[in-house]
Amino acid sequence: MLPLMKALLRFRRRPCARAVLAVVLIATSGLSHLSAATHPAARLLGRWDLTVRDNATSYPSWLEVRLSGNRTLVGTYVARFGSARPVSQIDFDPATGAFKFVVPPQWEKHNQSITVEGRLEGDGLAGQTINDQGAQVSWTGRHAPALDRERQPKWGKPIKLFNGRDLSGWKPRDPVRPNGWRVSGGHLTNAAPGNDLVSEQSFDDFKLRAVFRYPKASNSGIYLRGRYEVQIEDNFGLPPDSHYIGGVYGHLTPRVNTARPAGEWQTMDITLVGRVVTILLNGEPIIERQVIPGITGGALDSAEDRPGPLLIQGDHGPVEFKELTLTPTLGEN
Repeated sequence: MLPLMKALLRFRRRPCARAVLAVVLIATSGLSHLSAATHPAARLLGRWDLTVRDNATSYPSWLEVRLSGNRTLVGTYVARFGSARPVSQIDFDPATGAFKFVVPPQWEKHNQSITVEGRLEGDGLAGQTINDQGAQVSWTGRHAPALDRERQPKWGKPIKLFNGRDLSGWKPRDPVRPNGWRVSGGHLTNAAPGNDLVSEQSFDDFKLRAVFRYPKASNSGIYLRGRYEVQIEDNFGLPPDSHYIGGVYGHLTPRVNTARPAGEWQTMDITLVGRVVTILLNGEPIIERQVIPGITGGALDSAEDRPGPLLIQGDHGPVEFKELTLTPTLGEN
């Protein structure tokens, strides 16, 4: 045994060892925090809600910047579509506050790498990138809210968001595109996929029960507050993945896949309090009190500090619901 290891073992047996080791651990953890706090890019670290302006329209995006080791900046980026993309390195100029990173294309119509350039502007960010068509667009960013809750929620009365008869309380996401959602046999059905369905009511914290089924190989999802997609897809028998059923798309992976075969009714119970989400699929917990880092691709907006509606994805595949019951916090609605 090496002399240093022997010395450490002898030291641990002494009465004062625990106290001294505790001080060392506190000091060491403090050094890690101090490193981030004093890094030249300290103001850039953290999560950012982005808004991209594309001619007369705008759409949401999201960025997280982290410190890897003592000097390298890495992160995660969510564009207009798709899932969270890892950023292996972010170049930063401390003299100007400018930064840049590159990510590969994912679901964009072009096949060129996506360069995101930005700069610190006061308490926010501003920059440029390219859109789905490859054209230059500008964006601005603000710090994402923590969404911490000081106390446990008190729940109000359940609301049946689907009445079993018609589309009352719902509207298509895009009023120009055809709306394929229908009510048939008491079920809310995406008979002709092509448009998302959005609740007319908005919510803050809530519990949701959804009972649904889909045909083989179909794909849908439920966006919580219109920003965080919980995936609904035919992934029976596959290993769990953040892009598969029950995952928060690209962010959170279920611990187990409890999906049933296509064609069978399934139940999903979701509790969202601030950023903390718990998801049960067919009665079994698959995600328990995990923090959703930020918006997912296809979100309605990036205004995470505001209540938002439910959005049911309808532009991918057919799906039908026979129950959508939401319980808001007491006093909401």
